[in-house]
Formats: sequence, structure tokens, C-alpha cells
Amino acid sequence: MELSWPMKLRIAAAVAVGVILIGFAALPLAAPAEPFGVVSVLAGDMTTRGAVILVAVAFVTGIIAYFLSWPHGRQIGILAVPAGLSIWALRYGSMADLVRVNSTSVQRLALFDALKWEPLFWLGIVAAGFGGVLMGQKLRAVPQPEKNRQESNSKSNKYLNIIIALVGSVLIAQFCIRVFAQDVKMFDVRLGSVVAQPSVGQIVFAVLVSFGIAAFVVKEFLDVSYIWPVVSSALVTGFVIMIYIRQDVVQQLVERQPVVFFSNAVVSILPVQMVAFGTLGSIVGYWLAIRYNYLRKHA
Repeated sequence: MELSWPMKLRIAAAVAVGVILIGFAALPLAAPAEPFGVVSVLAGDMTTRGAVILVAVAFVTGIIAYFLSWPHGRQIGILAVPAGLSIWALRYGSMADLVRVNSTSVQRLALFDALKWEPLFWLGIVAAGFGGVLMGQKLRAVPQPEKNRQESNSKSNKYLNIIIALVGSVLIAQFCIRVFAQDVKMFDVRLGSVVAQPSVGQIVFAVLVSFGIAAFVVKEFLDVSYIWPVVSSALVTGFVIMIYIRQDVVQQLVERQPVVFFSNAVVSILPVQMVAFGTLGSIVGYWLAIRYNYLRKHA
């Protein structure tokens, strides 16, 4: 199951259209005004009008990516939008820059309370791109093979697997990110330890690998789509904020630690970074699981 050159070119084309249309052409919709500003819906400079336009651009990007990567547009086209968002995630400021302008404990609590919902917006942008892929498939009118319905694969089992996949992906991804997103650690008498803002390269590596592992595991053991690890990329931030960001924790950080230190490495990752790289990692992990099973059967 090695990738052929035509397949590699289709993947490159899908990624390129996302980078061009989302990463650069749509950049003015979300570009921060300040040099060290961040790309954020709730804490940045994106307007409601800009958000609506971005949804439309993502939808069109998905359609174009589908046709550029045809006849495998359904499998490859979804890469376009997260690839474009990853340019935004790489280019601008970090969570530390956002926290720096919210210096009091009250401001930081309000900031994190807002940010725990923001990943759902970025997931919506990815979903708009996938909607464009489905529209391209419909325009092309490609017949889909009928699935054999078996009693063992009942609706109840299917829904249970989806729930387990979502919960498992969230738990696996947040655990692995805490392991991989490493930077300077300092001892804290109340929190045990705090971690400095990871570099953007460290964030890319940690999120890609963590969601790749999560998608591989749920595909291998539950045989579910990459869709559910992708959805979980919008849930990890909120889960960690609700579990770990408390008033006493934030107060300790404000009073005792420099602004670039966090109680949890996951909190140091912006929502757009989590969803963009989490989506790409989930897709890669899913296909690695398929390749692994193929090699195991035919080796």
C-alpha cells in the first residue's frame, strides 16, 4: 500500500488549494492587528461577517479540493481546509501572547471560559470544507457501494463505538500532548510543576502525533472513521480547561509564576492549533491503521 506518484500529486494539490485559499487568500478575515496578536474568534479580530465569509470559503475550498484530487476526492479533499488553517496556526502569536494581555486572575478566568468553546467554531470550518467535498461528490454523481448490513453491526453497537471513540480520543490525545509538548518545567509548591509555553514546532509535533495515535487506536480497536478523532480535537481544549483551570490554580500562576508558564501543556495550545493539527493528525493516524492492517494480512 505504498503511495503512488499520482496519489502523492493529488494530496499535494488538495493541500495546496487549502494553503492558497484559506491560508493566504482568506487571511485578512482573521489576521490580528497587533504584531504578536493571535488568530482567535473570541479573543482576536475576526468579525461575524468575516466568520461567515470564512465558512463560505472553506466550503468552496472543499469542492475544489475534491475535483483536484478526483477520483479519490472523498478521501483526500478533507485535507485542504485544515492545511490552510495550519498556516494561520503557525504564523501568529501563541497562547502566552494572549495571556499576557489578560494579566489579572479575573481576566484569565474569563479568557479560558470563552476559549473552551472556540474549538467548536474551528471544527465548523473544517466541517464546511468536508461539506464542500460531499457537494463535489454529489455534483460528480459517483455511486457509492452499498454496505452489507449485519446484525452484529447494529445501531446500538455503532453508537456505543462512536461514544467510546470520542471519549477515548479525548483522553488519549490530552495525555499524549502533555507528554510530547515539552518545554522548560519549574517546580511549584502548590501545583507540583508548571510548564513554559512550548514552541510552535513542539506544538505541531505534539498535536499531530497525539491525534495520530488516538485515530490509530480507535480505528484498530473500534473500526470507526477518522471523523470522531477529528471531532474530539474540538473537545480536548474544553475538557482540559474545565478539569484543570480553577480559580486557585489561576491565582497561583498570576501571583507566583511568569506569564509564559501554564499548569498544563494542553492549555498552552490555541484552539485553531488544536483543531488544525488535530484534524491532520487524525486523518494520518486513520490511514496508518489501515496500512498496518493491510501489511499484517499480506506480509
